[in-house]
Amino acid sequence: MEKTKKKLSRSLSLAVEIFTVLLSICLGIVGYQTYYKGMIQKYKEYERTILKLASQKIDWDGIEEAIASGKENAAHKALSERLDFVKSNSAIAWLYLIEPLNDSSIDNMKYICTGNTQKDYEEGMTDRLGDLTGNEFPADVAKQYLDFFKNSAPGEYWYYPNKTEWGSVYTTSIVVRNSAGKALGVMSVDINMFDIDATMRVYPLSILVAGLVFAAAFVLILILWLNRRVIHPLKSLQNSAVDFVSKASGEDVESLNFKDPNIKTQDEIQSLSSALVTMASETKEYMQKLIHETSERERISADLNVATQIQSDMLPHEFPQREDFVLYASMNPAKEVGGDFYDFFFIDDDHLALVIADVSGKGVPAALFMVIAKTIIKNRALSEKALSPAQVLHEANDQLCEGNDAGLFVTAWMGILDLNTGLVTAANAGHEFPAVRQPGKDFELVKDKHGLVLAGIEGSTYTDYEIALEKGATLFVYTDGVPEATNAANELFEFERTVKALNVNPAAEPKDLLGVVRGEVDKFVGEAPQFDDLTMLAIKFNGRK
Repeated sequence: MEKTKKKLSRSLSLAVEIFTVLLSICLGIVGYQTYYKGMIQKYKEYERTILKLASQKIDWDGIEEAIASGKENAAHKALSERLDFVKSNSAIAWLYLIEPLNDSSIDNMKYICTGNTQKDYEEGMTDRLGDLTGNEFPADVAKQYLDFFKNSAPGEYWYYPNKTEWGSVYTTSIVVRNSAGKALGVMSVDINMFDIDATMRVYPLSILVAGLVFAAAFVLILILWLNRRVIHPLKSLQNSAVDFVSKASGEDVESLNFKDPNIKTQDEIQSLSSALVTMASETKEYMQKLIHETSERERISADLNVATQIQSDMLPHEFPQREDFVLYASMNPAKEVGGDFYDFFFIDDDHLALVIADVSGKGVPAALFMVIAKTIIKNRALSEKALSPAQVLHEANDQLCEGNDAGLFVTAWMGILDLNTGLVTAANAGHEFPAVRQPGKDFELVKDKHGLVLAGIEGSTYTDYEIALEKGATLFVYTDGVPEATNAANELFEFERTVKALNVNPAAEPKDLLGVVRGEVDKFVGEAPQFDDLTMLAIKFNGRK
């Protein structure tokens, strides 16, 4: 329990810490964005005020004359003094009026006027009318200036955060115009973003540290509360459960008791404790019944395993892969043992007997009757008398009728293949129609004449008929577990779907053919349980050379 306690405490502590850190990060991001947007808005308002102050009451027509002549005049001098005054008495980095040039060269700007402080003059930073900016403006920035100069509406502002060699600045610009509304240049003001950059570096870290301190305090309180209200009561429950389980593993079920931990937390843990006490009492009663039932089930299971193995061993599992024919068969019982069976055996070197049958019912009774029916049919077919399939079924029927007090019966189909000619002589005792595929064609049902089921009425007779298999033809026989396979909607697979399944890949070898049919049946049935035994046999006749 100590490990469990530590794991629970650690898990909860870690979860709270992660949650608090994530919450701190989220709050930091939200706060960062809010602060940043607020600062940017503050910059915008301040820079708009600077631009209004710098551009009011200026003789812009006189400035147009100075620009045209390239010589400073009284209007230009007044503008220069105004810009110098504004810059000297405000917290800005740069204040300038420039004319964007429609030029793709690096000299894409021309100064009209700049605002300078006394220190700027002392350091020689005095761009004058007509000075080119050289490489101070990158090409993309110059293009944006030119677009704004040409396309902006009167009174429209342009805001541009910019990274320069002197640091981050925020720029606001407006186009100045003469009395006729003609654009003369772009007046811009830059403010250094030192304060906001420094704050942005410190702010997230402050939020994170505060969140971690809060998380540590919260986790400590949570652990103390959990120990008293959850961990200790659960430890008592675990000790009682471990004691109960250790006794339950012994053979003395009568002495098995669950020690009530007497938890009084007035919550779900107390309810859990009461439920465990009740469950332990019921478990004891169940175990007493289970011990008796288990021994009985083990005996029955062992018997069924033996029966399953016996039934499986009775069916041939080695399928001949010869030049003159290829054969494969499968049987899947609905229960541990089933009533279906298939068989094939040589009557002589030139004749191969094929049998498929289905005993009424399922389980052990059907399996026992299947063993009897299979044995009788094979013995009759291999008797010294040269019997046809109809005669074999007739004699087998009479033997199966003897002592059949349980009223079981068998549907059966038997055919004898002449390996020289491909001619199949067959008889049908109430069984499903066989299906045949001649070379280059699809499978079709052979709707043969049915006789009465075996073990139905003593003395019943059956009729032989013939199926001529060409070289490369395939014969497919099956039990009703295929067409009567049922899905969850209680729909049957039926003969039509059986033929369609065969024709998914009609030229397939027998083993692959049976796999395709089984796959189509499984796809149709879905999650519904297997209702009946499912047995199939296919033989491809290649002929002798």
